[in-house]
Amino acid sequence: QVQLRQSGGGTVQVGESLRLSCTASTDILSFNGVGWYRQASGDKRTFVGTITKDGSAYYGTGMSGRFTVSRDNEKNTVYLEMRDLETSDTAVYYCNAVGGTLSRVDYWGEGTLVTVSS
Repeated sequence: QVQLRQSGGGTVQVGESLRLSCTASTDILSFNGVGWYRQASGDKRTFVGTITKDGSAYYGTGMSGRFTVSRDNEKNTVYLEMRDLETSDTAVYYCNAVGGTLSRVDYWGEGTLVTVSS
């Protein structure tokens, strides 16, 4: 059973930075990609960014300027670096790993709350 363990959430002030971590219970390179989604209260879950098996990073609309997804293969961990945070970044952030060969299989972390206060 694949597990994704998240850490690093919390409350920060506007303009500050925060790093989230997602550690997989298996080889991080066994996934097609590992990334992040977020869900603000009352909103749908939206794509933040991901890093693929070959190390390429992709971001959702409006996410590439202040958010960076990176990976430490030895630690089986993917990170989300967030800079210059805004109150609109307040959300629950979910780690997502995509596996499968013939069909897509999604694995999710438990979510971690990020609150940006003014």
